Amino acid sequence: MGPQASKSYPGRRLVKPAGPKAERATQEIDDGRRDVAGSVFGAFRPATGDAFTAPYKGRTTANWVDFLCQGEGWVDPAATRVYAVVDNLNTLSALDVLLFSLAHPRWEFVFQPTYAAYLNLIEPWWKVLRSLALKGRRFNAWAEIEKAVARATEYCNAHKHPFIWGRRRRHRTPRRLESPPSQMSP
Repeated sequence: MGPQASKSYPGRRLVKPAGPKAERATQEIDDGRRDVAGSVFGAFRPATGDAFTAPYKGRTTANWVDFLCQGEGWVDPAATRVYAVVDNLNTLSALDVLLFSLAHPRWEFVFQPTYAAYLNLIEPWWKVLRSLALKGRRFNAWAEIEKAVARATEYCNAHKHPFIWGRRRRHRTPRRLESPPSQMSP
């Protein structure tokens, strides 16, 4: 899901006036960022709708390999091929990741083209997860984000369904193959 940061509401404290001539107090400048941030890695099975997420304090190669090892346990052992579609971040193709792929020959890493996130089926799922876990909420600590993502993932897995790529077509009348009868007047 990429880097996430805990944020607070801006302007909770008033700044003391600069001098005796100041008539009104001003708010402290606050961009909402805090010192605590992290990343959420995720895996998704579009055919069943199963999802797996794991939060980490940083987006490092060691964290990525740890996530892959957890993903190895999450994937069905009967699966002969595992396709991991990843973006072109350099930590995702480091030496440790190559060693992981040698130790686990059923894994195949597919790198999506630059500027083509729409080809990756997990991107629409990230949108759903963000709306369930993060949208409209403020977090003061990374632990709160971890709990929110875990609850949203549990909810998605409890209400899972096969994920269909593309937008949903609701209330669409079916097309008729035959032409309508001609109206003839007497």
